[in-house]
Amino acid sequence: MSLKEWFGKGKKGDWVDIGAPKKDGKFQKCGRASTKGSKRKYPKCVPRSKALSMTKKERESAVRRKRSKPQGVGGKPTYVKTDKEKGNPSEDKFLAKHMRMQYKKKPNMTDAERKRELAIGYNKYENRKKK
Repeated sequence: MSLKEWFGKGKKGDWVDIGAPKKDGKFQKCGRASTKGSKRKYPKCVPRSKALSMTKKERESAVRRKRSKPQGVGGKPTYVKTDKEKGNPSEDKFLAKHMRMQYKKKPNMTDAERKRELAIGYNKYENRKKK
């Protein structure tokens, strides 16, 4: 991506700081003039289109996760994913394995049967975690 795209308007440009919203609901431009003497905390920057598509809680979560990490270690910026990971990968793998076994036993499952089997698989996963 060129600097022209990054700083310009549009889908990939026009970056804003979601950690410093204005009172009217708009966002300040990304970055800050100086770290010394600045009242603004470390910025979490995203494209304006992404910021507008996020809920207030999603924005707060992204800012909280970024600010919880040490900033500027080794002179490099700190990166944190804007979207929080959904679900537990080990849980998903376990449920997928459980459902594959069930589909082999009964390939033409109805939606109700599939939901019941998913609930059974999830309960098995939870019980396995407790051990």
